[in-house]
Amino acid sequence: MKSVFAKLAYDFFSTIVFLAVYLASDNVVLATGIAIGASVAQAVYARVRNEALSFMTWASLALVIVLGGATLLTSDPRFVLAKPAIAHFAIGAIMLKRGWTLRYVPPIVAETIPDYVILAGFAWAALMFALGAGTIAIAATGDIKLWAFYVSVIAMGAKVVAFAIQYVAFRLLVTSRLRANRT
Repeated sequence: MKSVFAKLAYDFFSTIVFLAVYLASDNVVLATGIAIGASVAQAVYARVRNEALSFMTWASLALVIVLGGATLLTSDPRFVLAKPAIAHFAIGAIMLKRGWTLRYVPPIVAETIPDYVILAGFAWAALMFALGAGTIAIAATGDIKLWAFYVSVIAMGAKVVAFAIQYVAFRLLVTSRLRANRT
C-alpha cells in the first residue's frame, strides 16, 4: 500500500508542487514556473539515475511544459489546472482494456472471480473519466482554491473509497465462491 501512494506522489509530483507553492504564495505564475522546473528536474534526476521513463512520465512532462507554458504566456491558470484531467482521461482510456486489473489482484482473486475483476476494471475507467470531467468543470471556473480542494480531497478520496469498496467486495465474493465450491 505504501508503494502505491509513493507511485501516486511521483506521478502527481508537479501538481503537488504547484499546489504547495500556490497555497504558500497565492501566485499562479510563480507556482506554474516552479512546477514546470520541478517536473523537468524530476525527469532529469530519473535519467541521471538511469531509470527508464514510462510513456506516462514523458506525457506528463509534455503536458506540464505545454499547459504550464500556456498559463505563463496568458496568466490564465485554467490551462495548468486542466493537466490532471488530461491525465485522468488518459488513464481511463488505458483502463478500458479488458482484463487489465487481473494482474493487480492476488492469484486467488483472479482465479475465483475473474468476471468481477474485469468488471471492476471498467468501473475504474468510468471513475477516471468522471474525475477528469469534474476536474475540467472546476478548472473552467478558474477558482484555484476550489480546484485544489477537488484534486487533493475529492479526487484522491474517491480513489481511496473505490479501492476500499473493491477490496471488501472482492473479499466477500471470493469467500462466498470458495464456500459454495466446498459444499
